[in-house]
Amino acid sequence: MAAFWTYVRQMLRNRATVAWAFVFALISASGLGVGLLTLGPMLRLILRGDSLDQLARQFNEKEPWIRVPDEIIARLPPERFDGVVLIIFVIAVLTVLGGAANFMHQYLSQMLATKTIARIRQDTYRHVLHLPLSRVIARGPSEFVARIVRDAAELQRGFIAVTSKAVTQVLKGLAAFTAAMVFDWRLTLSAAVVAPLLLIVLRKLGKRIRRGTRGSLEAQEGLLRIATETLHGLRAVKANTGERHAARWFHRLNKAVVKQELRVRTARALTGPVVETLAVLIIGSLAIVAAKHIIAGNLPFERFVLTLGSLAVAGASFRPLAGLVNEMHAAAAPAERLDEILSQPREAAGALRLPNLSRHSKTIEFANVSFTYPGSDRPAVDRLTLTIAHGERLALVGPNGSGKTTLISLLPRLLEPDSGRVLIDGTDISTVNLTSLRRQFGVVTQETVLFRGSVAENIGFGAAAPSREQIIDAARRAHAEDFVLELPNGYDTDLAEQGASLSGGQRQRLAIARAILRDPSILILDEATSQIDAESEAQINAALAEFCQGRTALLIAHRLSTVLNADRIVVMDGGRIIAEGSHEELLEDCDLYRRLTKTQLVAAG
Repeated sequence: MAAFWTYVRQMLRNRATVAWAFVFALISASGLGVGLLTLGPMLRLILRGDSLDQLARQFNEKEPWIRVPDEIIARLPPERFDGVVLIIFVIAVLTVLGGAANFMHQYLSQMLATKTIARIRQDTYRHVLHLPLSRVIARGPSEFVARIVRDAAELQRGFIAVTSKAVTQVLKGLAAFTAAMVFDWRLTLSAAVVAPLLLIVLRKLGKRIRRGTRGSLEAQEGLLRIATETLHGLRAVKANTGERHAARWFHRLNKAVVKQELRVRTARALTGPVVETLAVLIIGSLAIVAAKHIIAGNLPFERFVLTLGSLAVAGASFRPLAGLVNEMHAAAAPAERLDEILSQPREAAGALRLPNLSRHSKTIEFANVSFTYPGSDRPAVDRLTLTIAHGERLALVGPNGSGKTTLISLLPRLLEPDSGRVLIDGTDISTVNLTSLRRQFGVVTQETVLFRGSVAENIGFGAAAPSREQIIDAARRAHAEDFVLELPNGYDTDLAEQGASLSGGQRQRLAIARAILRDPSILILDEATSQIDAESEAQINAALAEFCQGRTALLIAHRLSTVLNADRIVVMDGGRIIAEGSHEELLEDCDLYRRLTKTQLVAAG
């Protein structure tokens, strides 16, 4: 429960709201307590024949510390019926005031819980964005999405249980318990001795609920993952008639969710009967004790009724606490899971204290660099050394799995090398501010990432407040303006999720426009022209050739035209460089390159 209460304390940041919520809860509970205490005088009016002014004077004689002012006593009605009407009117007023105070408490408490959860959700999402890429890939995006959305929602239920319900019920229960103590403290304390037993039972059931909730959330992660993967890849599922396989996977994970949820429900279902059984035992024991004292003449019957009634109200107020305690234990599981994410170190930890990297103008160097993916038994990049001059256009070619994408991912520190160093202009990139490093790059990958939003918003994504003119200029230089202007609202056209409303070539050109807008010193093209039709390939390459002037360009080549336009070609295999040179030199000296030109590199047209 430690993680849960840590998050609960975050609500204390809004001190004024917390204070007012507690004040309104106290007013509501006080109204209940005073209302119960007024029942004593009313019963005495009805059963004994005393008047209100007589009861007030008798009270002043017994209580030296608290007195009813004589002016008020003089205004009390002398008739018994009028006294009963006045007491009922006071109870009605207290009920209305208590209801209004309770509404304000509920409103402020739920607002407090909602705003705190929104802040936790925002903090968690921001933290995940700054986690190392390798860690997010290893655990899967669906796990983080589930925790940010689902776990935060479960945690909010625990917050509401604490702030909106538990505080109200505890204060009302204490008010009713106080009234019972005033009426007869001996009977009241006899009832209270069972409370520790109730707490022990609730604690044991709470542990089962916490474990079951954690298992349920983990199973739901798998459910979200398979649903996301199959629906995003629905084209492939249908093309391979894989609907039955996908449904079978979903069914298996869905059964796991049901199993864990039923485990939680069983513990929750036990809570009510246990509490009710203990309540019956308490009332039965009190009735036996009270009957003995009433028969002996030591306990007035009306006092017994008032004490029992007040205890019943206290019990009714405390009874929901069993369910609320269950809610808190259930919320402890998502709190622990969110805390696991927030405790992971960010990739930019301490980056603000590091110096900024000046704009690249000399060399890029990979010095004996190695990198192995977690769980792999061989390095993706193996003791590789390579120097690239500023302004050079370098093409990387090689079979699938040769380490090309891994190598260029080390440059903007999307991945961190296991050994060796990566240097820009002689500066180790691990010693500079991460943001200043990544601002040097414009990246276009084979899998274009577009977001829900307008064309202009997608082109300007990540740029520092670009103007409309800059966005249009970038689109024009990427040869994207012609198709953009044909869209229903031009640059203001909203794109479907992942840009599904555009062709592959159109999505690539928007990604190239986004890179151009950043005005990078280093341009990375990871098979960026692979989805562009042959007719427009020459235009795109001409635009890239113009844009690459004065910039260093690293190209993972898919098209032969890209290789031919490079200043130097590096051939990779097994994470190492096996050859480098011009197209003609490699055709003559490198067998692997000759095979690649025949099997993997696609010629224009």
